[in-house]
Amino acid sequence: MNRRHFIGSTALAAAGMLLPFAGGMGAMAAQRGRLLPVPLEKGDTIGLVSPSGAVDESLSLQLAEEAMQALGFTVRRGAHFDARYGHLAGSDAQRAGDLNAMFADRSIKAVVCTRGGSGAARLLPLLDYEAIRRNPKVLLGYSDITALHNAIQARTGLVTFHGPIGAGSWNRFNVDQFQRVFFDRELVRYENRIEAGDELVPRRNRTVTITGGKARGELVGGNLTVLTALAGSSYLPDFSGKILFLEDVSEAPYRVDRMFSTLKLMGALDKVAGVIFGECSDCDPGNGYGSLTLDQIFHDHLKPLGVPVYRGAMIGHIREQFIVPVGGRVEMDADAGTFRLLEPVFQA
Repeated sequence: MNRRHFIGSTALAAAGMLLPFAGGMGAMAAQRGRLLPVPLEKGDTIGLVSPSGAVDESLSLQLAEEAMQALGFTVRRGAHFDARYGHLAGSDAQRAGDLNAMFADRSIKAVVCTRGGSGAARLLPLLDYEAIRRNPKVLLGYSDITALHNAIQARTGLVTFHGPIGAGSWNRFNVDQFQRVFFDRELVRYENRIEAGDELVPRRNRTVTITGGKARGELVGGNLTVLTALAGSSYLPDFSGKILFLEDVSEAPYRVDRMFSTLKLMGALDKVAGVIFGECSDCDPGNGYGSLTLDQIFHDHLKPLGVPVYRGAMIGHIREQFIVPVGGRVEMDADAGTFRLLEPVFQA
């Protein structure tokens, strides 16, 4: 499947003044500490917004609304929920306006993104970070929504959630994750669901230890392409002592290698306490001579860090996926291929 269908390019990420990686507003957010969202309850009103790409058929928007209702929520659509401007779900002003309105409205308890695609990075200079700070609430989405997760983390310290989009699959696993994270508010232990099926040994959802050990820190990261497109901007948090989680889809290995080189050159890899790589779906080497494998790329860029690293976590463009709190404090165990929340991620 073509990667552009999911997340596209975020080359227009950083508008305005570019700041060094470790400084700027990211450092200010770190000084303020974490900001926790209000907890969710069934019956709450949640907002559905489309901050990135437009959908190709209206049924996807209907399914997103029905899924949220089935989870027990009253749904309010953004004013430009179904707009279209080229490949985007409305103009930058419309999409940013919907996000700002949802965060400013105290009756809205969570904001769920209908899909990823491309374009969220264009909104970062237009977001009302003071309103977000005054009204901390759940933001859920993944893929291109990585731009929002990182900018909001850098500018406000708010814990947001990397997980299923509104129009995505709400299968049994994802619904159970939602229940445990948002309604039960568990200190979740994230462990892949492994079933052997008719195989002698399990093959699906296997984790691979790259460097063993345990590490603790706050989670940062998301989609590798979208994350690295923010390099040099003021919309990345400080990565010092953090647990970096990553995923991607439909990227040739040479591009994955180039993005890891970017993370290295910007200083991020040398700062982190550990790395969790999810799935890189459809990232196999192409035909022809000289392609690096993902194993080689991970060995070249991650093994030398000397921190715990594993790959294969159920994070990414996959049907069943973890709901990961960006900014949540966790302990990872690279030998076991697990990580667990150490502290609540909602207000008491």
